Amino acid sequence: MSASSYRCRIAPRATAVMILGLACAAVIPTRRAGAEELPSIFNGRDLTGWRTPAEPYWKAVDGVLVGANDAAKKGSMLYTEKSYGDVIVEGEVRWHGEIDSGFMLRKPEVQVQIGVSRSLKRDMTCSFYVGNYPEQAQAKRAGELLRPDDWNRIRIEARGDTFTVFLNGEKVSQYTDAKYKDPGPIGLQIHGGLTMQVEFRNLRAQAL
Repeated sequence: MSASSYRCRIAPRATAVMILGLACAAVIPTRRAGAEELPSIFNGRDLTGWRTPAEPYWKAVDGVLVGANDAAKKGSMLYTEKSYGDVIVEGEVRWHGEIDSGFMLRKPEVQVQIGVSRSLKRDMTCSFYVGNYPEQAQAKRAGELLRPDDWNRIRIEARGDTFTVFLNGEKVSQYTDAKYKDPGPIGLQIHGGLTMQVEFRNLRAQAL
């Protein structure tokens, strides 16, 4: 076989590999960039963009939003100044020991629980609380995906009457109810009744 014939035979194969490589290179950065498109709602330095409550329980520490009460065990809520209807909310959350916290969305308010429910006395992270915990809206796989004492990424998508929660990249719960339809601020909770600390970072939200 001549050298020219050999080059002719391998050229199409090499070209196909090159095209595939270029396609992959184009796709991967696009996907990563998309993950960064959500605007930040916490600047890592202070509570700019949030309605500061009277209780001194919220502060920015080295890029982390820390919510912690004291021996009085009082609760507190921290809300964004901006209201959202359809929205994607993302954030990383970390805690040690028992806490009772959550993300709040819309009006009337729907909560995505973080930590142990005061009423049920068990961890209900990523389940929906609307005055109770609807059976069909409980994140029953969350315990398998949680990383104790480490950062856990929670993503909430509110689209019309349907709310969907992802924990560390896995869909874990969904709730549908047309009652929770009006725009409202994004809220973070310190529940009263126990001494607790919860940390948030990389908080982002995109109105849809």
